[in-house]
Amino acid sequence: MSPRSASVNEEMRRRSREKLLQATVELVDERGYEATTLGDIADRAGSARGLVSYYFPGKRQLLQSAVHRLMHRTLAEALERDPRPAGPDAGRELLARAVDAVLGLARDRPTLMRTHMAGILQQEGFVRCEEQQRLAALLREVVVRYGSRDPDTDYPMLRALLMGAVVAILLPGAPMPSARLRAELFGRYGLDWELGFPPDVPEPGAPGGNGTLPPAGRR
Repeated sequence: MSPRSASVNEEMRRRSREKLLQATVELVDERGYEATTLGDIADRAGSARGLVSYYFPGKRQLLQSAVHRLMHRTLAEALERDPRPAGPDAGRELLARAVDAVLGLARDRPTLMRTHMAGILQQEGFVRCEEQQRLAALLREVVVRYGSRDPDTDYPMLRALLMGAVVAILLPGAPMPSARLRAELFGRYGLDWELGFPPDVPEPGAPGGNGTLPPAGRR
């Protein structure tokens, strides 16, 4: 049997890494962080346990990479969903979709996203892995398409606002409604409530809404 080529080996490594990331998301979502071991992740991925340590320095770094991969995939799917945004308002639609994609993860995967945010706020801090870089590049592209003249400043601000909104949704004992946070973000960027993937609730501050103030950009 002839030896595998370098490209085949690289593809096999990529697939093994992807399986570990996917298994991490699934298990932490199901069991929580503390109840998930690196051995559990390797078993779920069908990988040798030594591969986990080969690709990642620890469980916290593995989790951050896994969640950044999930966020990148979720964001990419939202931006590419039909009908594709086109025309002069395409940038505003893309930004609305990006906001909804991130808030949707906080709403739909609270255990996973709460664990992810807690890890970022702990000593390990923010892991700049390749998954995070892909997510950052895609979100920065959204900012550019929106019309930013200074994406190097505007992208970090958008990232900070989205992270703050996720924390507010998931805050134990005092969560904020995602619709209220969506309205604030949409108001800041001058986005109409109907853009993106609007929730099945009235706009806060509008007639029939559940808030008392209109979005910031409309006061």
